[in-house]
Amino acid sequence: MVAQPEIRIAPDREALALLAAEEFAARAEQAIAARGAFAVALSGGSTPKELYTLLASDEQPFRRRIAWPQVHFFWGDERHVPPDDPQSNYRMTLEAMLSKLPIAAENVHRILAEKSDAAEAASAYEQTLRDDFHLSLGELPRFDLVLLGLGPEGHTASLFPGNSVARDASRLVAAPWVEKLNSFRITLTPAVINHAARVAFLVGGADKAEIVAEIVRGPYRPDELPAQCVRPELTSVVWLLDRGAASKLA
Repeated sequence: MVAQPEIRIAPDREALALLAAEEFAARAEQAIAARGAFAVALSGGSTPKELYTLLASDEQPFRRRIAWPQVHFFWGDERHVPPDDPQSNYRMTLEAMLSKLPIAAENVHRILAEKSDAAEAASAYEQTLRDDFHLSLGELPRFDLVLLGLGPEGHTASLFPGNSVARDASRLVAAPWVEKLNSFRITLTPAVINHAARVAFLVGGADKAEIVAEIVRGPYRPDELPAQCVRPELTSVVWLLDRGAASKLA
């Protein structure tokens, strides 16, 4: 039986970023205390950017709470662009957070999306996961935390309606063609996301209220609403929402 989602609601966007930062810091502290390392898969988007800015701020406690040299950064998905492209999730994260923290270069495991072939970039990132998590054949990496956003049509990471990746159980990383964007994306597959110790959606804004309600309360239609594929094996998924995004939840 799939566990019921855990829903936490903040009064506004600023409070949402604080709520997400507390979740990030708590998971980091727990993992570092247990194993000496914290592995997180990051999300792109404007709401996560607010979280990253907060984590790196000298005016907040999170920067001091987290043992940053023990944090390993990965990405849940990436656009098929070079790392200096304005659309790059890596570039956004670098500018908002990574460049401002004491992080070793070898702890930043970005997707090499500048490769001309997106499938080659996906294959290379799958090998990165296998190497960094010391995986045997058939094993899945276990992230301590996977951060996810939510698109207006129900996509998350780069799992979009109409592509087969949402049902892919054979790969760790895929490079689907996204028709509505007329481009390839590189993304973790649901098998990897669902094997994480903690999965958190971070969603802000009243414009996301309808789709949040469909994903959380509606019938299971993963081909049309790929975010519904996120059903973690070890825990319930946590939804971190502001009041606007949560406004259609009964």
